[in-house]
Amino acid sequence: MVMKVSLRRNVRILLLGDRHVGKTSLILSLVSEEFPELVPSKAEEITIPPDVTPEMVPTHIVDYSEVDQTVDELTEEIQKAHVICLVYSVVDDASIDRLSSHWLPFLRNCLVDTCLPIVLVGNKVDLVDYSTVELLHVVIYDIPYIFHFPQSSAKTLKNISEMFYYAQKAVLHPMAPIYISDKQELTPECIKALTRIFKVCDLDNDNLLSDKELNAFQRRCFDAPLSRDSLEDVKIVIRKNINDGVSANNCITLNGFLFLHNLFMQRGRSHTTWTVLRKFGYNEDLQISKEFLHPPLNIPATCTAELSDKGQQFLTTLFYRFDKDGDGALSPEEQGRLFSLCPPECPPWTDREMRAMVATNSKGWITMQGFLCYWILTTLFNVNKTLEYLAYFGYPITDRENQTSGVLVTREKQVDLLKKQTTRNVYVCHVIGNRSTGKTALCQSILRKHHDSSKVTSITSPVECDPPYTINTTTVYGQEKYLVLKEILVRDEQLPVLLPVDVDCDVACLLFDSSRGDTFKYIASLYVKYFSTSKIPVMLVAGKSDMPRARQDYLMQPDIFCETHKLSPAHSFSAANNDREVFVKLATMAAFPRFHPAWMLFYPDLTSHFYMFNLHDNKAYLWKTGLSVAVITLLGIIFAKFLRPPRK
Repeated sequence: MVMKVSLRRNVRILLLGDRHVGKTSLILSLVSEEFPELVPSKAEEITIPPDVTPEMVPTHIVDYSEVDQTVDELTEEIQKAHVICLVYSVVDDASIDRLSSHWLPFLRNCLVDTCLPIVLVGNKVDLVDYSTVELLHVVIYDIPYIFHFPQSSAKTLKNISEMFYYAQKAVLHPMAPIYISDKQELTPECIKALTRIFKVCDLDNDNLLSDKELNAFQRRCFDAPLSRDSLEDVKIVIRKNINDGVSANNCITLNGFLFLHNLFMQRGRSHTTWTVLRKFGYNEDLQISKEFLHPPLNIPATCTAELSDKGQQFLTTLFYRFDKDGDGALSPEEQGRLFSLCPPECPPWTDREMRAMVATNSKGWITMQGFLCYWILTTLFNVNKTLEYLAYFGYPITDRENQTSGVLVTREKQVDLLKKQTTRNVYVCHVIGNRSTGKTALCQSILRKHHDSSKVTSITSPVECDPPYTINTTTVYGQEKYLVLKEILVRDEQLPVLLPVDVDCDVACLLFDSSRGDTFKYIASLYVKYFSTSKIPVMLVAGKSDMPRARQDYLMQPDIFCETHKLSPAHSFSAANNDREVFVKLATMAAFPRFHPAWMLFYPDLTSHFYMFNLHDNKAYLWKTGLSVAVITLLGIIFAKFLRPPRK
């Protein structure tokens, strides 16, 4: 039977047992710290505040009286309890026999669908000089959820506080999910969780924990490293019990790591293993909790999410950690070891999807650049997935910091427009054009992959967005930026229509096939309808420029159209020629959203500050400035004339 529990914010302890075994005396001795001379038939419910308990949770202690309560009332109290202390008298054989003949069967009937931990408490040990613990093994051998056997004395206060601590610990650190008592071994679920934790802490991927890695583990879980002597003592214990727990170079193996936690269980230290599990996000069902995977992060509607420097540094280190052969790419075996840190049912990507989105080597293996680009793209469109996988990969999460420090929320886009420059590092470009113009070939070209556009098919992104994406780095005035190309799918070639989501981007690339005369009119109509009055930078691209150019079937040819609408001339692009300039231009236009693109043709070497100036949007400003300069000049001439000294 598996005990399924959730993390408690309080503990409710119910004391049961025969009359005169000392249930009420135990409660009163705990509260008053002395043995009561007059004992009532039943103590009132006691609430112990969290600041005086080891686990810092409020604890409610409830008494039971056969005289004062009915069976129905008792059943109701059992249903409300989180743990039951079943008390017997060590000097009363009848109370011991009643554990198996009455109380445990009664509890089974009351707890048909629930498994509450039960703590057996032997009271009145001040009257005997022997222990009854061994006798109880016969009574409870087939009951896996009995937690401990503290022998206590209400009269001498022996083990009183320890008894209630054990009961509290049985709720907050239950053994049943992580330990099989009758087999004296960890549960399969616990072994699986601890194995993953071992892999996360194995920073050099040698399947061993060195002293440095052990101390990093200790600091994360217990806020303090182990001394050199303590580390050696741990290894001595492992060596004495198993042969393969410590390697020849004095590092702890996975078997040694699991043995230590098995030893903690045998010594009643379930709280130690639970501390480790909870520091890595596991709940009482031995699943990584949603709260751990998805910490709250507020991203306003006009802002975006990017990887912070800390997030990029972590992922870069992670990549090189698993790139064991140092070839700058993850082989299928290396990728498999990386994915072993994640749930097997949800790897972050499939090979086919990844190869269509980011840079890979000649074998189709993801490169360092492609790896970082993938997570930058994921952060942009699905930041919760990034936070989740940062947790899976072992991002250093503490009580003071979580994986949101690996993400940066950008400033609002309206501020970028006012300042005529963006501080963001990731730009989204929508590639728009009708069918067979080479949109997919252009998007794939950013990955430095050559394609026959007639054979390229769209591939859906794994970041939970329907349109396909590609992403790679490009340079804007010496700074590395990330350009995301999103292919906008054509809905009706006869009726040029875009949805608001199709228009919402940092820069638009309107693509037509320069070798066909029937494609320009489509993007020209879209520009006039959706972009001519917007503040989104737009660049026209004449695709398939390596083929003979055709005259376009439109009222204006592309060069006249661009001149009329104050656009830079259409950029000639051919996927076969590995053209990179088109991506630099698109990223630059996105970085300086108010700069008019036509200036790029005439002033390619101007500074970025000068590029921020928008001639088209500031005609009134220029006219006023020119008039002011003229007036000042005229006044200067007049003053100079009057102040000129008279001729002699």
